[in-house]
This record gives sequence, structure tokens and C-alpha cells, in this order.
Amino acid sequence: MEALTHLRIYVEAAIDFPDEEIDFLSDGKIEAQLNGVIADLDAVRTEARQGSLLREGMKVVIAGRPNAGKSSLLNALAGREAAIVTDIAGTTRDVLREHIHIDGMPLHIIDTAGLRDANDEVERIGIERAWQEIEQADRVLFMVDGTTTDAVDPADIWPDFIARLPKNLPITVVRNKADITGETLGISEVNGHSLVRLSARTGEGIDVLRNHLKQSMGFDTNMEGGFLARRRHLQALAEAAEHLEQGKAQLLGAWAGELLAEELRLAQQSLSEITGEFTSDDLLGRIFSSFCIGK
Repeated sequence: MEALTHLRIYVEAAIDFPDEEIDFLSDGKIEAQLNGVIADLDAVRTEARQGSLLREGMKVVIAGRPNAGKSSLLNALAGREAAIVTDIAGTTRDVLREHIHIDGMPLHIIDTAGLRDANDEVERIGIERAWQEIEQADRVLFMVDGTTTDAVDPADIWPDFIARLPKNLPITVVRNKADITGETLGISEVNGHSLVRLSARTGEGIDVLRNHLKQSMGFDTNMEGGFLARRRHLQALAEAAEHLEQGKAQLLGAWAGELLAEELRLAQQSLSEITGEFTSDDLLGRIFSSFCIGK
């Protein structure tokens, strides 16, 4: 925040007091400072996201086609019969939620209706709700019936599903029914996605998935003194980052000082959700204390 304030001081001073020879566009210093602020904010966002997961719990959505074993997986993770399990496709028609802990780490596990083109109105509503949950998830467990395909890359298994997912949403492919297919239990990586082979019915491989979820929360990372953010803080940080990137584009593209100054102001305004308000009077005071303006 202090680095952003310092950057705003120089940019605003150069614009508002052109006679004072504060020329920030003539060299690369302002770009270097802006890159530094962006890098610092990226680091804070990473820590804040981890802190938010530890504070409020990671939202994990189980999604996939009907009869892939989603409800069985929910029951296995919850350690109880939370969901009705049958061989009838479309048994789950609404969202089911279970709050669990893995070694003290809170998780919100959400079972959703099987995704398909449905003619039944109730099932269609359930599928719409499933997508709403997916769009708000911290991670998706893409449940796959291992008896129906040998594919392991999510883009090969169901390209339309992957194409609709929000950008940068972490996916774990869960190949279910290993007790039938004879696949080796365990976890691996496929094109940047985690792949877990298990049997939700027998419970084989569930511990592997539990450890994977724990690690994805950053459980092994020392969070002492960290930023235990709320989800609204994450949104504020994301908005600030977007304004900084827009400001950089203005600086490198048109070299428009006024537009850069506005994006920096908006970035600091977003951060005020976390740090407290920083007014224009505060900025003006800092400008006069930093430069011998008018002397």
C-alpha cells in the first residue's frame, strides 16, 4: 500500500504541478516502480487466497455426468451417508452440502446434479444450480466413471464441460470405480491437472484424495503471521490488480499520465476495503511534504 501511495504521489505531482519539473515519463523509473507494486500485490493475493481458505474453508464442488459416483464420493469424504446413492441416473437433483475437516482444515464439499441435457424441469433447475456452484468454487472434483472411458486428460474426457469452466479454476480429475477397472490407485499429473484414481464405493484411494485436498489448501505452508483474508478481501485485491494492469497498459501504450493516475487511484480505492480510506486530501498532503512545491 505504501509503495502504491508513493507511486501516486509522483504521478499526481507531475500532472498537477508541471512547472516543478517532476517528469516521470522521461525515464523508466515509473514503469519499474509500477512493476514492483504489481509484483508485491500478486504476492499478497497468493497469501490472501491461502489465508481465506484456512479461515473460511475451501469450497470444493463435485461435478460430472450422472452416475459417475459423485454422491458416493461425498459420502466417503463426509464419513456418513449424507447423500442417497442409487443406480438410477439423476438421483441427485439439488445441491447437497457437507462441512468437513481434514486435519483441522475446513472444507465445504458440495455434491451437484449430474450434468447432461435434461428434459425434466426439476432436473434442469438442479443442473443450473450445479453450474452456479461450479462458478463459485475454489476447486472442482471432475468425477469420471472409469468404466466408460480410458481418457485421463479432462479436455479429452469432456471438452464441452472443460470449455465452460471459469478460467483458472483448479480441477482435479477423479477417475472412479478403480475397484472395477483394476486401475492402480494413486495421484498423478496430466497436462497441469491432478488426477486421482480411487473407488468411492469401497473407499480405496480416498485418503489420497484427502491429502491432495489438504495440500491444495496450502496446509504444509507456514501461515504464522499470515493474512487470514475474507473472501471480500480477495475481490478487493483482484480489482486493485486489474486497475494496476490497466494503468500499466496506459503507461506503455499512450504514455497517458492522467489515465495512469486514475487507474492508480481506483486501485488504491479498491484496497481501501482492507486498509481503510485514503482520501485526496491525504494524497495532497503527502505531495506537499515530498516536494518543495512553490518554493
